Amino acid sequence: MKNIKRNILLNPGPATTTDTVKYAQVVPDICPREDDFSQLLQFVTSEITSLVSEENQYSTVLFGGSGTAAVESILSSVMTDGFIVIINNGAYGKRMCEIAEAYQLDWIEFVSPPDQPIKLDQLHSFIQSIPRKVSFLAVVHNETTTGLLNDIESIGSICEENEINMMVDAMSSFAAIPINMSKMKISYLAASSNKNLQGMAGVSFVIAKKSELEKGKTKKPTNYYLNLYSQYTHFIETGQMRFTPPIQTIYALKQAIVELKAEGMKERYERYSQCWETLIEGLSRLGLRYLVPVEHHSKIITAIVEPESEKYNFKEMHDYFYANGITIYPGKIYQLNSFRVANIGDISKDDIEHFLTLLETYLKNLNC
Repeated sequence: MKNIKRNILLNPGPATTTDTVKYAQVVPDICPREDDFSQLLQFVTSEITSLVSEENQYSTVLFGGSGTAAVESILSSVMTDGFIVIINNGAYGKRMCEIAEAYQLDWIEFVSPPDQPIKLDQLHSFIQSIPRKVSFLAVVHNETTTGLLNDIESIGSICEENEINMMVDAMSSFAAIPINMSKMKISYLAASSNKNLQGMAGVSFVIAKKSELEKGKTKKPTNYYLNLYSQYTHFIETGQMRFTPPIQTIYALKQAIVELKAEGMKERYERYSQCWETLIEGLSRLGLRYLVPVEHHSKIITAIVEPESEKYNFKEMHDYFYANGITIYPGKIYQLNSFRVANIGDISKDDIEHFLTLLETYLKNLNC
């Protein structure tokens, strides 16, 4: 097997992958309507479901597309005939608001700071103050804008008390941070193949209660490609996706799942956490500040305040790292200059130490 140049991706997905995941895409050409491919899909959906829920109560629905496709599928397929509360405490909560607006859904925004935990009493009072029945609530688990980990179990309790179905965008928490959909009262969860699963980009999925999915039978479709009920029932009836799937990407996803099971999800999160602790220690040593307090941090991605230097330019710093085989990401917080470093994928503490060494050299050259 030929070695592939290894880049260290410290952006929040796609993540650095193993060569075995990359080479899993090199397979004989196959029509996705064949039984062999249907068996592959069954393996992938079953394993994904089992990571966060019980297969007898929940089901995974695959889509070809980025994680946003799964989020859009839930919002545009399910939340079309009820009032929605969308929690916005970062760019990805805001994205859900933009999707809701695009589909002209009936929704209201609960705004919370991007670097502080949601005040649960305020959320509860907000819901109680709405003069209409709230049917749905949408929230991001790990807000990828900052690394803030939202307390979805407590939010789920509020939803249960008020008979609200909760949707969770778990894009950058799934397959690392423990999730129990039943315990946390999650009706719908969206995630993708290319973050903590350490697969290739191109597959997103919805995990949902079967009882909730079946309600789609009586809903008038408001979308087509992303229709959750149609995708769900078609797979049950045929073992296939409705439209041509990203075939090679799904083979890679199978290999990524095998490697996750070999490592263990708990052990993977411990590895990520060790990388994060190394990163935080290094940032403190270099005099850089990160936004989210430790006790509310996901230990997945970190928003870092940019150095105060007239010589500093993010693009130039990005290009410096890129030339050295490392990718970093710009910030997404309005009116705050920041950049982001993720510590997911097939990386180690040594990779983070290498990044910090290069960062120290770069800052010294700026006289920071």
